[in-house]
Amino acid sequence: MELLYSTYEAKARFSEVLRHVREGRTVTISYRGEPVAELRPLRRKSTDLEERLADLERRGILTPRPKHRKPIEPGTPVPGALKRFLADRGE
Repeated sequence: MELLYSTYEAKARFSEVLRHVREGRTVTISYRGEPVAELRPLRRKSTDLEERLADLERRGILTPRPKHRKPIEPGTPVPGALKRFLADRGE
């Protein structure tokens, strides 16, 4: 859902616009029907994987895994696989 406000609406409802941004949404501001600016949350450098995944879920970029499914286990490393892959690509 795109959030679009005219300059007049953004000025009159600034608290509402700011709340949307604080919730992780991007707000587009238009002037005479033309988009002229975007307000978006600052990107915080988070090293915690769970926190980053939760942020992506809140923003609708990532869909969480259904609870009834087990997580995918990483495969067994195969010696020389990267070397063969790069050779196939011609690198």
